[in-house]
Amino acid sequence: MGTNLYLWTKVLHIVMVTSWFAGLFYLPRIYVNLAQVDPQGSTAEYQRLYRFMLPLATLAVLTGLVLYVGFGIGMGAGWMHVKLTCVLLLIGYHHGCGRLLKKFAAEQRSHSERWFRVFNEGPVILLLIVVAMVIIKPF
Repeated sequence: MGTNLYLWTKVLHIVMVTSWFAGLFYLPRIYVNLAQVDPQGSTAEYQRLYRFMLPLATLAVLTGLVLYVGFGIGMGAGWMHVKLTCVLLLIGYHHGCGRLLKKFAAEQRSHSERWFRVFNEGPVILLLIVVAMVIIKPF
């Protein structure tokens, strides 16, 4: 596969990951706010955000797989195993956000405001690990 295709795939991957993370940072922060008030009112706006995040996540993963399988980026490297593990955790986190949103929509308090503040930090930590693995390639 050509250099241009590789570079455009990389560009798309970075843009999709960045866009997905915008949602992963914003939606859990909304949960902190929702946990501070009585669970009443519509969550339709937040459900739209969650649904908007799904194609971004899908495209981020697909372009990442093209880079990994199609271009052999990081194939067999230890740092890539750590990165892929973090990606799986992020997919689980994304799914967890959806489950929590359903609870808010049903006007159920599932956790405290403090719990949501800690939960909100998950993608920040995982992003730091992923970026460190990709840039430093420690092993």
